Amino acid sequence: MKTLKGPGIFLAQFIGQQPLFNSLAGLAQWASALGYKALQMPCNHPLIFDLPRAATSQTYCDEVTGLLANYGLQISELSTHLEGQLIAVHPAHDRAFDGFAPAALHGDKEKRTAWAIQTVKLAAAASANLGLQAHATFSGSLAWPYLYPWPPHNPQLLSEAFSELARRWLPVLDEFDRYGIDVCYEIHPGEDLHDGVTFERFLALVNNHPRCNILFDPSHLHLQHIDYLQFIDIYHQRIKAFHVKDAEYLPNGRSGVYGGYQRWIDRAGRFRSPGDGQIDFPAIFSKLAQYDYAGWAVLEWECCLKEAETGAREGADFIRRHIIPVAERAFDDFAAQPQQAASIRAQLGLNAVKSHD
Repeated sequence: MKTLKGPGIFLAQFIGQQPLFNSLAGLAQWASALGYKALQMPCNHPLIFDLPRAATSQTYCDEVTGLLANYGLQISELSTHLEGQLIAVHPAHDRAFDGFAPAALHGDKEKRTAWAIQTVKLAAAASANLGLQAHATFSGSLAWPYLYPWPPHNPQLLSEAFSELARRWLPVLDEFDRYGIDVCYEIHPGEDLHDGVTFERFLALVNNHPRCNILFDPSHLHLQHIDYLQFIDIYHQRIKAFHVKDAEYLPNGRSGVYGGYQRWIDRAGRFRSPGDGQIDFPAIFSKLAQYDYAGWAVLEWECCLKEAETGAREGADFIRRHIIPVAERAFDDFAAQPQQAASIRAQLGLNAVKSHD
């Protein structure tokens, strides 16, 4: 059995203009002081982490790992959530998602898609240079606008959307396979891979690709009323990354799962800091220990109420308290007695096995 690693923290929600949050050294100093052991690194802030340089320069990667090591830190995974999103964008979302791409690509969806694919591929080489084993991303979405369809369900449309999604991702998965890195799709509403059924559909279309894996975030499953513990039972062999994010669903008579276009704070389902919501984290950590999850437990802070730095400070201790140091031996090993096959058969009232010599 393996003890999972942590605590780690996803930096995306904390990068800003103020010191310590505007440089990698400053963020490392801050995270280390809070007790974190790893950083999940977004790739869309070149002043914090230069992805193209990391993909081509071992020297640069050694400098990054050396800087983090000075603070007792390492990288858990690189993240291309925004770039992965741009691999597949429905026309309804073109204008909104243009902002995730370089300005020169705005309004040109074909060039934007090509840029996104190439950028995520760079993350494979960078991950290898950094000695990483997993990568965090989004799948993008072509079918999401048809989530709850009216007019009725269109099988041909959904089939074409998922086939195209697989076509775009297969070369990326192959590139990660070349470097031995797992691609971990965060199962997330807004993405075509938003539950177990959609992940399975995509997995079949990429020929059960060994690098097609899951970033497990229970908050997104809970808000969809999915049994997130059974999800671990079903998909544990594909879970290679883990976001520690809490959520709560408070039923009421005015809105439901879809949120009514309201602010997060007013929705029936909303994200909370770890320990403040409804997620059963002791059971999750137990399940992951049971299934030998050997990756990182990474805080993703997105709380509609609590101040961010408070959530980060509390989150490190929360994760640390929930990590289960797994046993090296069974508690009842002391009672085990070595026995020969003949004595075991005798104990069962069976005759000795005759030799055929």
